[in-house]
Amino acid sequence: MDSFVIDARRLRADFPILSQKHLTGNRLIYLDNAATAQKPSRVIQSLLNFFHLKNANIHRGVHWLSQEATRLYEGARAEVARFIGAASEREVIFVRGATEGINLIAQGLRRVYFQPGDEIVVTVAEHHANIVPWHLVAQELPLSLKPVPLTCEGGFDQEAFKQALSSRTRLVAVTAMSNVLGIEVPVKEVADLARRAGVPILVDACQAVVHHPLNVQEWGVDFVVFSGHKLYGPTGIGVVYLRHPWGEKLPPYQGGGDMIRWVKWNESAYAPVPSKFEAGTPPIAEAIALAEAIRYIEEEVGWDFIQAYEKYLTDYAQESLQSVPGITLYGTARPKGAIWSFSIEGIHPHDIGTFLDQMGIAVRVGHHCAQPLMEWLGVPATIRASLAFYNLPEEIDALAASLKEAVRFFSFTASQS
Repeated sequence: MDSFVIDARRLRADFPILSQKHLTGNRLIYLDNAATAQKPSRVIQSLLNFFHLKNANIHRGVHWLSQEATRLYEGARAEVARFIGAASEREVIFVRGATEGINLIAQGLRRVYFQPGDEIVVTVAEHHANIVPWHLVAQELPLSLKPVPLTCEGGFDQEAFKQALSSRTRLVAVTAMSNVLGIEVPVKEVADLARRAGVPILVDACQAVVHHPLNVQEWGVDFVVFSGHKLYGPTGIGVVYLRHPWGEKLPPYQGGGDMIRWVKWNESAYAPVPSKFEAGTPPIAEAIALAEAIRYIEEEVGWDFIQAYEKYLTDYAQESLQSVPGITLYGTARPKGAIWSFSIEGIHPHDIGTFLDQMGIAVRVGHHCAQPLMEWLGVPATIRASLAFYNLPEEIDALAASLKEAVRFFSFTASQS
């Protein structure tokens, strides 16, 4: 793995933020990548170049600058379509993030697809973004969520999933990779089962798209969402994949400019997909920068390196963290992404997070927008360390050493009280 570590050190130079120090003077160790990944210089420069040289609104101008901005924006759509293996660029919708994407799909299905009494099969590992939008639908059209439990190791339970499908199942909506546990759902197998049951499937790919390539056609799914900011792109940009003909079936999510054919006082006619789902001025610069992030991943980093090195980091982190007294690791099933959630006996996760911050180590603490999963795990919160291809083994060593120091500190403090 020495060559992998050498490559990781080289790639770190592409991320300016990683070279700075923490307020305490400690070296910054960023282990909160599942919340948002850092941005390489190519992506940052893409944003600057657009605003310096190409800034104009799209689809509406006959002047050169507007046409150039439109070319770049629609080029970004083509890049994303290729990246996820979509059959057509028209199946790719740009939104502000995965959360808006799921709401777009949920509200569309509410109006033309769901019936009272329908069930949506999910897993207990879902992010709130794949729970709350369905609650909003249920307030107007009675339907229910049917959560599938995990295995004792925190893995996907395929038998339990099969048993959850019934004549009332109208949609399967699952994460491809848990943002808390890192465990992966076998999407292709789940999609096969859903198709046999005659129901469409929605996949939250926010975490999965970061750690390995995906192909929506090979998966055989109907809807996919993911956010750009976890994929080393900017915030404010997300992607919705609507397999044909769902784009034609679903009504617009929002109304306004640029999503219409014509407007009269008593009615409007909508533009074809993808335009009918992109009301108003879209995140133009952000979409272009997302395409640049995709090119960076494929051209400068490479999926073979990402998958092999992150597997090494995941295994290395498991071994290192298991040496911490009183620690409990959640989600040890494989396959899994480079995410570890854990707790330490007798110490509140927020106290651990604050202690680590003083060491210059950035982790995430709390329920991670997955309160039903926390309830299933039997804990109020966890500490989460999430890794990227620019993280190094010595950063994991520093995390483990700091956790051991935290255990000693809080044990001593408790003994003195």
